[in-house]
Amino acid sequence: MDASRLAPASAARALRALRGIGRRVARVALAAGLIAAAAAPAGAQSLQFLGTPPSAAPQAGPFAPPPSGPPRAIVPGGGAGAREPHAVLPPSPPGKAALGVFARFSPEGQAIPRGVVWRVFADRPEASGAFPLVAESTDAAPVFFLTPGGYIIHASYGLANTAQRIVLGPVSRREGFVLPAGGLRLEADVENKTISPQKVTFDIFEGSFLQGRTSTQPYYRGAGAGEVVLLPEGTYHVVSTYGDANAVVRADVSVQPGKLTDATMHHRAAQVMLKLVKVQGGEAQADTQWTVITPGGDTIKESIGAFPVFVLTEGDYAAIARNGGKNYSREFKVDAGHDQEVEVLVK
Repeated sequence: MDASRLAPASAARALRALRGIGRRVARVALAAGLIAAAAAPAGAQSLQFLGTPPSAAPQAGPFAPPPSGPPRAIVPGGGAGAREPHAVLPPSPPGKAALGVFARFSPEGQAIPRGVVWRVFADRPEASGAFPLVAESTDAAPVFFLTPGGYIIHASYGLANTAQRIVLGPVSRREGFVLPAGGLRLEADVENKTISPQKVTFDIFEGSFLQGRTSTQPYYRGAGAGEVVLLPEGTYHVVSTYGDANAVVRADVSVQPGKLTDATMHHRAAQVMLKLVKVQGGEAQADTQWTVITPGGDTIKESIGAFPVFVLTEGDYAAIARNGGKNYSREFKVDAGHDQEVEVLVK
């Protein structure tokens, strides 16, 4: 849009408000719609997808390697010469004008075929300060029949969204929107063994941790393994939590328009079950209070029960059991991928 079509002050406020709609979308896990899936290289990869989409060796340190893969066109043969929606608009009812809208991932890409949500608002607020919703649609390229005047068109695709103000005259018109968005699908493993989706979650932050530009609040919290999250293009910092103790790894990933990025987070951790027993291999004592600490005395996790299970990152620990007013302890070591049972003897 050129400068002559920019919003006045009230419409500008509306644009800022409407651009926040996408951030309030709860969960985005759309059905798979891949155009093609090439053979997966080790580590993360980027795949092409149509608009409704449904790993590397561990390295030392807390950071997993970022995803990689050559960029691919969203639809083969797309571009400026490809046919776009609304080449011909339908006739309008008396007193109305037709507005045909569509969206694409990049200025030169083809139209997004599905998954876009459209909302049309009046560009002037009511007495309450709210901008009236005039029309909405989930069609890929809808046509709205509107009374000539000013409107704010809001388009969202997952967590990516954009808004533009237009002034519609008596002549029907078409309007293209750019929604530079891509998909991110995350998994986690330990020693090349996939972690069950029920045991791992992912928080996604805007920005790059390695470059010191990460937001303090998650952009998307609690993504599940295998879930496709649709995000605006850019760099994101992913925090993967295995269990609920200290098994946490981080990585920066890049989301590119029109592509699905697969990334696998590599944990160095294992599950540990604790038991307080009177003899080796004996019955676990109920109502036991547990504390797991580091050699330096930092508390990692606390629990109450006969068989507490913790997921701990590899390293040295001590388990302290309190039962019947007495404390018992044992040191133990966690090796990545080696789940174990640790017995603490009453003595």
